Order: sequence, then C-alpha cells, then structure tokens
Amino acid sequence: MKLYSDAELAEILDKDIFHKIGEAADGMGVECYLVGGYVRDIFLERPTNDIDVVVVGSGIEVAKKLQQLLGTNPKTGRPRAHLAVYRNFGTAQVKFYDTEVEFVGARKESYNRLSRKPIVEDGTLEDDQNRRDFTINAMAICLNKDRFGELVDPFDGIYDLEDGIIRTPLDPDITFSDDPLRMMRCVRFSAQLRFFIEDETFEALSRNAERIKIVSGERIADELNKIMKTAQPSRGLAELQRCGLLQLIIPELAALDIVETRNGRAHKNNFYHTLEVVDNVAKHSDNLWLRWAALFHDVGKTKSKRWEPALGWTFHNHNYIGARMIPSIFRRMKLPMDAKMKYVEKLVDLHMRPIVIADEVVTDSAVRRLMNDAGDDIDDLMTLCEADITSKNEVRKKRFLENFRMVREKLTDLKERDYKRLLQPVIDGNEIMEMFSLQPCREVGQLKQYLKDAVLDNRVPNEREPLMTLLLEKAKEMGLAKN
Repeated sequence: MKLYSDAELAEILDKDIFHKIGEAADGMGVECYLVGGYVRDIFLERPTNDIDVVVVGSGIEVAKKLQQLLGTNPKTGRPRAHLAVYRNFGTAQVKFYDTEVEFVGARKESYNRLSRKPIVEDGTLEDDQNRRDFTINAMAICLNKDRFGELVDPFDGIYDLEDGIIRTPLDPDITFSDDPLRMMRCVRFSAQLRFFIEDETFEALSRNAERIKIVSGERIADELNKIMKTAQPSRGLAELQRCGLLQLIIPELAALDIVETRNGRAHKNNFYHTLEVVDNVAKHSDNLWLRWAALFHDVGKTKSKRWEPALGWTFHNHNYIGARMIPSIFRRMKLPMDAKMKYVEKLVDLHMRPIVIADEVVTDSAVRRLMNDAGDDIDDLMTLCEADITSKNEVRKKRFLENFRMVREKLTDLKERDYKRLLQPVIDGNEIMEMFSLQPCREVGQLKQYLKDAVLDNRVPNEREPLMTLLLEKAKEMGLAKN
C-alpha cells in the first residue's frame, strides 16, 4: 500500500490512452473519471488491466469520440481502435491493441426487493460513488485536463486501504439487501486482499444472508471460484461459515462444523480440518478443481458418522458416500457437469486409498492398482492425500509422510517400467466373446476383470499363454467352456 498525491497520480497516469480519454470528454464538455479496481490497485501497487471510466453524461458518446481520436489505420482506412456499444446497458468498450476501456454514464440506482437488477437513472459522480459496493472501490480519479490526476474519495477509501478494511460506503444493510451478490464480493475481496471485514459490515452480512437466495447459482459459483483461487482459501471459506452464508450455499460443507463427544471421546472438527487441507493443497497447486476436491474430500463424513463403543467415532466409507454426493452438489451449485466434476468425484472417492497403503506394507500390487484406478490423476491424488495429513501428533504425521514418500517412489518406479502399457491384459473382450460365442454381457466383464486382477496382482505376466490358461480355467468354473 502506498499513498500518492494528486501530482503523483497524474504522473502515474501519464499515458497516451488516459490523456486521450480526457481529451474526448473535454471536447464534449463532460466530466470523466477513472474508477473502481484500477484506482484501488494503483494504491495497492498491483498490476491490473481493468480500466473503467465513468462519464457524467453519455459514456457511449465519449467512447465514440475516443475511437475517433485514436485515429485510423493508414493502410485500411479503418479505426485503429475497436468500439463495442451495449445500448441496453448504457455502456461501451474501446479496445486499442492490448488495452480495453469500459465506459458508462454516471448513474443512480434503486431496487425492487425481489430482484438484484436495479432501476437505473442518470446521475452525478456522487450518485455513482454512492452505489459502489465498498469504499475501496468507490474512489475516482479525474481525467479531464484541468483536474487530471485529482482523487475524489468521499468515503475515505484510501484510509480503509491503508488499514486493510472492507467497508460499505453507505448503510451496509441497504447495500447488501439491494444487491445480495455484494455479500459474496465482500468475502471474496477480504480473501483476495487479506483485509478484515469491518464489524458493522460483517454484522450486516449475517443479517442479510438469506437474501443470497435471489442470486443465480452461476454468479455465486463465479465468486466461490475466485475465493478458491486465492493463496489461502480458508480465509474466505471461514468468513462464509461465520456469517451464515455457507449454510445457504453449501450446507453439506457447513454441516461438518460440529464436534460431538461421547464417553469423554470427541472427534475432530472436520470443517476446520477441511480448510487446512484446502490451504495445504493451495501451497502446492494452482489447480482449481484439485482445490475443490480438497474442499469436498470429507463431505461424506456427516452421513457416515457412527459411534461404536469399542472404536469410538467412525466414518466408514465416507469417501464413497462423499463421491456419490458430488454430482448433485455440482448440479445445484451450477458448477460444470463435465470432466471437471468427474475429476472431483474420482479424487474424493480415491482419497483414502493412498492413506491405507501408506499405513500398511507398501506393496507393488497395491500401488499398481492405485495407479490403474487413478490414471493420469495419480499425482494430483497424492498431493491431496499428503495435504490431508493434518495430525498434531508429529510422530504419526512424520510416519505417514515418510510412507507417502515410499508410495511416490514406487509410483515412479512402476511408471519407469511402463506398467501403464501393461495394465490392460493382452486378451481383450472381443476375443473373449468370440472364444465362448457370447454377446456383450456381465460374464464377459467378469472374465476381463479376472484377467486384469491377475496382472495387477502380479500372479501372471501380461502374456498370452499364461493368461489363456487362466481364462480357460475361469470359463470352465463359470460353466462357459467344456471340460
């Protein structure tokens, strides 16, 4: 964070595009201002490409004028800048090489309680700043020539930036009730910038949480993805839980935030364990869907939890139960129902396998089966499983991580020996059907799996003669071949 005087801001903005915008506005006799994230990120010294300009007048007309000022290509006679006009929204975009500028007229808004779509009217700069979501996004810098670089900051957003605070410009209850998506944005900015949500603003989040129900799943998912992409996703996820939004968005995850005790024995809080696992994955991978797999890896524990007097609290088959929950969760949340969902489902299902292997003797057979089932996602699965070791018992944690190292070594060794190529038996389903005069049926699948298991367990080499002997024996046992 760095404070700048108006003169220093003018120097920072001393670029042809900003002077041309000011020239276009001056030529039409209207005020224009750089607003929003671009202004915020100047002070945060963060790179940004989102240039938003508010015009006290017609943003579309200033955008057209800017296109003219940027000239034409001498070879084609066409404008050097591309102009796109969106009259329904009163906005325009000018794209000039790698620079994109969004123009909008200053406006004031009013809302119907049943919709987050505002009724829009022309307004002043003050009206436009009043409708902004947070003080740090409500700052404006004038681009007109006689005031070039002047900061207009009626809500002291600059000091909130300096203090690391997220706060609404006006009454937060009105801000969030009018447009409930702002609640998700509040948490997202807090997570991205590592800022604290001001107390009154946070209390309004809790009071207005139910309003999130009028926001589309797609918009909520977009904000969640941005939270999941942050360096420490737990910051945003914990805030969503604390204010009551998570219970409305992902109730299955919020339900993990409980600790039960019986006979003096308590299980761990699986919600905060999950957040730790997500953060551990985030330290090693930018893969968004691996982070989602980490978020849901224990989601089945609420349904699988049992008290067994001899064992204490158990969560048998929580991986299988959790994997079966993934499609319905993704569908409800408007997350992609494609290979990304299947990937998350698979990793949730398999996430206990490496742990079981690491807790026992690490055999070639077990690792070979794991590699076969995980396929190309084996490295991601191992990253998830290593992240899942959050035990505070350092001896136990060290033992698991050492065993995981051995599993990784065996995986590398098996890959080097090209087992991936050998995992499909040389006798396939078509040949089995032809040999025993079968149509596609369950018995063909059983015979194929029998041969595959034999190869995976290293009982026979993946060679035709020994596999044919096994096949004939099994077929006789199933009554498919004559003695």
